[in-house]
Amino acid sequence: MSARREALLWAAQRASAALLALCVMVHLATMIYAVHSGLGAAQILERTRGNAAWLGFYSVFLLAVVVHVPIGLRAVLAEWLGWRGASRDWLLAAFAAALAWLGARAILGVFL
Repeated sequence: MSARREALLWAAQRASAALLALCVMVHLATMIYAVHSGLGAAQILERTRGNAAWLGFYSVFLLAVVVHVPIGLRAVLAEWLGWRGASRDWLLAAFAAALAWLGARAILGVFL
């Protein structure tokens, strides 16, 4: 693995962490507001259905997860199990694709 690629992965990990922190804060604030306003699941879904802003927000949230998690797992697998090389990276790419697919299904389920 080249030093340049490692540096790019490090930067992507940190940038996605910052984005995740912001998304988590917005998500939690929204959930706290909804609960304190007495909204139930049906009312929340009424507000999210067809709302492009929420679709965009949760799509960005998902993208940050899809970037952040596999890079973090890559480091964990290398440090704890000594697993390095192409097989690890292919498995993590498949895992990222699964996260993206499942997350997109969840987002579309709330949006559509």
